[in-house]
Amino acid sequence: NNASTDPNNLLIVLNDNNMAIDHSVGGLSEYLVNITTSQTYNKMRYDIHRGLRKLNLISEDSRGSILRFNNSLKALITQQHNLFEGFSIRYFGPVDGHDVNYMVKVLNDIKDMKGPKLLHIRTVKGKGFKPAEESATEWHAPGKFNKETGKRIIAPSTIEPPLFQDVFGHTLVELASKDERIVGVTPAMPTGCSMTYMMKEFPSRAFDVGIAEAHSVTFSAGMAKEGLIPFCNVYSSFMQRAYDQLIHDLALQKLHVVLCLDRGGLVGEDGATHHGVFDLAYMRPIPNLVIASPMNEHYLRNLMFTGYKYDGPFVIRYPRGKGVLVDWKNEMTLMPVGKGRKLTDGTDVAILSIGASGNDVSKAIDLVSAEGLSVAHYDMIYLKPIDEDLLHEVGKNFSKIITVENGVIQGGLGSAVLEFMSDNGYYPRIKRIGIPDKFIEHGSVPELNKLCGIDVESIAACIRNLVSFEC
Repeated sequence: NNASTDPNNLLIVLNDNNMAIDHSVGGLSEYLVNITTSQTYNKMRYDIHRGLRKLNLISEDSRGSILRFNNSLKALITQQHNLFEGFSIRYFGPVDGHDVNYMVKVLNDIKDMKGPKLLHIRTVKGKGFKPAEESATEWHAPGKFNKETGKRIIAPSTIEPPLFQDVFGHTLVELASKDERIVGVTPAMPTGCSMTYMMKEFPSRAFDVGIAEAHSVTFSAGMAKEGLIPFCNVYSSFMQRAYDQLIHDLALQKLHVVLCLDRGGLVGEDGATHHGVFDLAYMRPIPNLVIASPMNEHYLRNLMFTGYKYDGPFVIRYPRGKGVLVDWKNEMTLMPVGKGRKLTDGTDVAILSIGASGNDVSKAIDLVSAEGLSVAHYDMIYLKPIDEDLLHEVGKNFSKIITVENGVIQGGLGSAVLEFMSDNGYYPRIKRIGIPDKFIEHGSVPELNKLCGIDVESIAACIRNLVSFEC
């Protein structure tokens, strides 16, 4: 965090989160912090330095030697070597980040000091609520719970479709049990993406690399170079942090990594920072990538099997939440790369969808079919390579086309269809449905789908309007 816009007055706050605070050395540490952050001490230090410079008793070279001596003395007293002060960054701490009054005092003391400085604070995740302190990962997103007892409130078990993430986790274990070259990688979200199943069954073949998405991609690429087959699972919104590595370390090298993007599309209450809506658009221009998105759990499993067999970078993107199939465990089959499928025939309008949004498209078609409209539905499955035979069929037979995607409409499926139609001399009327060109706020997934016009009723309304030339 910058204390001001002055580059010479930079404050860095380093937080050791979830680390136990060692109170046995707290007194000495706090004592040293009080001295080194004291305005009186720092004014005296500056005045002495200025006076010695005026008398030509010290130079910049000797100043460096004095600072090194000062840092060595500190290290001797505290029994700790300080890396930051070796780079001439003034270091303060560690301090108890839960002591708010003391934190305010320290920040006020150091905010006007010249030069770069680092304040090292220590906190405990979930501090003040014992169940959260004892199980930080589980309480990262616990859902409803009794605040008095800490007991989580879990809805009664019913027969429902599984979470997409659980289908991924179980399928990965199933594949890994048949091929020891398969390894799993996740950047700090083993529970959220269900890599925990792999970690339990094959602990030596599953890696949590911490909050380091860029490293997770390069690490996977390195293992692929050595003949392993990594399944690297990254939340879609966080994959943005590894764009350079995706291009240079993975795609450019044509390495066999199955990149699984969890939480693709709108994710709900986590808000704008977590919506995975940009992935299709920012990955589509990258050469050598295969980009696919399953409509249901069977297709997720089939795509994972296909990515395992495909010799190159293979991206699978799927949403947060439950799928649509209770009986989800199919016999996995190899899918032809770059081929979509026709789900329904029709004559009035063709709808091209990708991913789980196709389920809402099917429901919308049921609504308008009862009104006498005839709608053809194509599940594209692959954004890249896109099914050109299917697009030629659509271009030759339909003058009205709708594209539907749970991602930004600029650069995604809709843009790919527009480009193909223009490049091949087809001039249909095309309506793109997707995430508009703005950051989407917090809300439940159904609320946000309606807000963005990608819910069942909005898709049905668009079909009616396009057929009547009002859309």
